[in-house]
Amino acid sequence: MIKLYDSGAYLLNGTEIIVDDANASALLQQKVGTAPSKEEAAENTIAYGILKNHNTTEDMQHMKIRFDTLASHDITYVGIVQTARASGLEKFPIPYVLTNCHNSLCAVGGTINEDDHLFGLSCAKKYGGIYVPAHQAVIHQYMREMMSGVGKMILGSDSHTRYGALGTMAIGEGGPELVKQLLCKTYDIDRPQVVGVYLKNKPIPGVGPQDVALAIIGAVFEKGYVKNKIMEFFGDGVSNLSVDYRNGIDVMTTETTCLSSVWQTDEKVKQWYAIHGRVEEYALQQPGKIAYYDGMIEVDLAKIRPMIAMPFHPSNVYTIEELNQNLLDILDEVEKNGVKQLDNNKITFTLKDKVKNGALYVEQGVIAGCAGGTYENICDARDILKGHSIGADEFALSVYPSSQPVFVCLAENGAIADIMISGATVRSAFCGPCFGAGDVPANNCLSIRHSTRNFPNREGSKITNGQIASVALMDARSIAATAINKGKLTPATDIVVEYTNPQYHFNDEVYKNRCYFGFNHADASAELKFGPNITDWPAMSHLTNDILLKVVSVITDPVTTTDELIPSGETSSYRSNPLGLAEFTLSRKDPAYVGRAKAVQQAEKARLAGKNPIEAYEELKEVFQTIQKQFPQVNPAQTGIGSTIYAIKPGDGSAREQAASCQKVLGGWANIAGEYATKRYRSNLINWGMLPFILEQKKLPFENGDYLFIPNISKAVTEKQSEITAYIVGKAMNPFTLKLGDLTDDERKIILSGCLINFYKG
Repeated sequence: MIKLYDSGAYLLNGTEIIVDDANASALLQQKVGTAPSKEEAAENTIAYGILKNHNTTEDMQHMKIRFDTLASHDITYVGIVQTARASGLEKFPIPYVLTNCHNSLCAVGGTINEDDHLFGLSCAKKYGGIYVPAHQAVIHQYMREMMSGVGKMILGSDSHTRYGALGTMAIGEGGPELVKQLLCKTYDIDRPQVVGVYLKNKPIPGVGPQDVALAIIGAVFEKGYVKNKIMEFFGDGVSNLSVDYRNGIDVMTTETTCLSSVWQTDEKVKQWYAIHGRVEEYALQQPGKIAYYDGMIEVDLAKIRPMIAMPFHPSNVYTIEELNQNLLDILDEVEKNGVKQLDNNKITFTLKDKVKNGALYVEQGVIAGCAGGTYENICDARDILKGHSIGADEFALSVYPSSQPVFVCLAENGAIADIMISGATVRSAFCGPCFGAGDVPANNCLSIRHSTRNFPNREGSKITNGQIASVALMDARSIAATAINKGKLTPATDIVVEYTNPQYHFNDEVYKNRCYFGFNHADASAELKFGPNITDWPAMSHLTNDILLKVVSVITDPVTTTDELIPSGETSSYRSNPLGLAEFTLSRKDPAYVGRAKAVQQAEKARLAGKNPIEAYEELKEVFQTIQKQFPQVNPAQTGIGSTIYAIKPGDGSAREQAASCQKVLGGWANIAGEYATKRYRSNLINWGMLPFILEQKKLPFENGDYLFIPNISKAVTEKQSEITAYIVGKAMNPFTLKLGDLTDDERKIILSGCLINFYKG
């Protein structure tokens, strides 16, 4: 089904894989009469060509990228614009799309969600942006339909910014990286490795794009096979997939932890652009005659079966057939691992109670968002649902078309009526089910979803309040098959159905009549509209030469998601209020964190106000006495005082910058980690002036509540020291070693400045 190569590989003529071993050169010489070096052949990947065209320097090893387009939604654009304004923004230099698909439920939190929307529209007018009102489209569907282009690069403040199937290299990052682009700066990155994904054969009926995506995620995630790399798709199997199908696979590459993705293009992609009235954006794009890849994934599409990702990660995958055949054993294993991951005595996580007469029954199904809500997914689900009832018991099904143009076409071909007659409900374009702001299941319920993630609590439950619900990821087709069986878990391959494949017609009048297109029409005289929840970022201090950190949270889970660092769901309404949102930091993982961090922060606030920090936080007296025995020159008034957290591998999941900025707002100076799950989370830390420390030793030398003293840290950052000596302050000073990893010159300056805003202010 999925084969991972143990080494790099050459791709010959786009069809033949030659493993990078001792015989590779001879084979290449024999077949084509030449054997280029790996370095030369690596320049023949699609990814290399796109990166080169967007690199502003001649140095392809240390690139400085400028993007063609930016995209944000209503959880992130307020903070981005506020940061850019504080840093000198005058107008948007490139198209910047502001969509409203996350905080669409304007009743949540009073007026504040709609206040953000009015702010976004006023920004589009003042700075020259593109504004997509609520319910018109989810961010990634709009970008596919209106902004993608072969060979383009798009940067979005959402982790699922992926348009590779359309020939566009797109990257999801935290907001500060978009701020840099708005200020005509660059995205600085060392040249990423490229992993080839060779697709062959054709999926069997009933197997959808989510099945293929989950199979790939399950094969690569735990191994870190594509972490921070670019996945490049090619092979004879690509032509057997529709563009909608390819989009469905592509958007889920985020869950592999890759940096980005890109696909070869063909006539089907050209037709897709023509249907959307943008055929000029098409170009043939494929690897060169001999291309070298740093890894290779071979996917036999014909062997993929309907898949399910069990709680609580998209990589926790099984075939549905395997699950049904070994039901109690697998559920028992998922329960045990889930209890460890949840780490909360207030809740009881159970799945075996959903087994009736030897079958697993679920209470909810959802088909939604950038992954599930596409035209073909919903059409195929309609074909399964038509003429059936989902029943009048606990099971419920909701369907969210990904954009109004998709909705219009589904209404015209009768799909909406058929779906609704079955008992399912059809909603407008909304990302809420993906992050806990819509379709929150009842306590102890299991939801099956064609959406992007199934992390703990991401569906909206609160384990700190004794609530628990969970999500399993599946393809729309198997969700529909389960629906007609009244919630009995059923793979779509088990039912007989004729898929009608109705043709898609794109109607852009929807957007023309409602969206604001202001690029190149900035109006400096336009006033920004601020709601009462929209606040500026608080002042942040520069890095001092010495810092004292209190460890205020220790997380020993194998992976910590950004959802656990700053919860999604109802907290999203506070994303325009840095201080208000910060109150939710780690609330579902370590509820005591905020209080501990704020207590330490009192000392730093006193220090910055010219007062004695020890008087503000009395327990520091003994700490500084111990430090001064070894470092008598240390002055509390000149020592930065803050907090830090430790996690084994933080930052998996969302690109949301608030996972880092909320810690900073509460006085965080650093994270300490065994490794960082994604580049984007580490970048978020750096852009908010936080030190991304690496602790390589397996046994943790400190405990929660310990103080860590790090002398000469600003000097270490400036002089690019590879190792930094820190001290655990107890009755004595116990040294241990921290590392910072590679940092660009600008990243060092940002850390020294205290944050990106300070850096640009000078």
